[in-house]
Amino acid sequence: MQVAVLFAICTLIWGSTWLVIRLQLGVVDPMVSVLYRFVIAAFLLLVWITLSRRSLRIPRQLHLPVAAGGLALYWLDYTLLYYGEEHLISAVVALMSCLMIYMNVLLRRWFFNKPVRRDVLLGASLGVIGLVLVFRPEFARLSTDSLLIGGILLVIGSNFFASVGNVLNEYVLEHGVPVVQLNFWGMSYAVIAMLLAIWIGGIPLTLPADSDFWLATVYLSVFGTVLAFGAYMKLMQKIGSDRSVFVVLLFPLVALVLSSWFENFQWQWQTLLGIGVILLGNATALGKLRLMRHLRPARQSA
Repeated sequence: MQVAVLFAICTLIWGSTWLVIRLQLGVVDPMVSVLYRFVIAAFLLLVWITLSRRSLRIPRQLHLPVAAGGLALYWLDYTLLYYGEEHLISAVVALMSCLMIYMNVLLRRWFFNKPVRRDVLLGASLGVIGLVLVFRPEFARLSTDSLLIGGILLVIGSNFFASVGNVLNEYVLEHGVPVVQLNFWGMSYAVIAMLLAIWIGGIPLTLPADSDFWLATVYLSVFGTVLAFGAYMKLMQKIGSDRSVFVVLLFPLVALVLSSWFENFQWQWQTLLGIGVILLGNATALGKLRLMRHLRPARQSA
């Protein structure tokens, strides 16, 4: 499958999940919401593996990085994100998601001595500028208080663990583990960890009667988890975790379009300018625009 198609799948699905996640918040504890999401997703992957007669086995020595990646990406990342979103507006969460790009670059370098691609850093910086322009009106709604600061710290933690999970999963994929098996085992380990954390923490494990909650959970499990993460891991296989993570700059734009329909978001000139800068940043990071190559000869001739 082509890179553009994989990018589109991740962007369109995760752009819609931003609004759907709101239907889960406040019904049960955020970790319980995450648990239900990944229990359903892991079960669906198991059914798919069984029906397609694939093997569940992965090399024994890779279970540790698979488990660590699953706990980081599916448990800690999403649990902290859900807690953080209870205290932050979407604009702040979108802007902070850019941290994942820089974290991925650094962690790939530290853990596995992967090269730092300058096109990626330049593209990320353009993306940050673009998101600031897009969501600038939303930042006027911010008020400085302890809940805001706590929410920011939670989302920073979420981004860090997402990056750890990305880098570890890239490592496992490079060792030949298929995407479906990787996601199944990673999610299964995350589910076990969440059950233990819920039991140790004394968090009520309730089944809400709210139909909107369950519709949202099923949508997030099928589309936001099974399909989107399947496409994302394939994308990571093709272009690396430092470039695949650029979907975090694109899916807020889909959420923006949906917000204009459902939440009366008002488009302004800086919104369009910001979108243009974000697209330029993505094109730069993916090697479509070799800006850094054009800059090098200019420096040498100066």
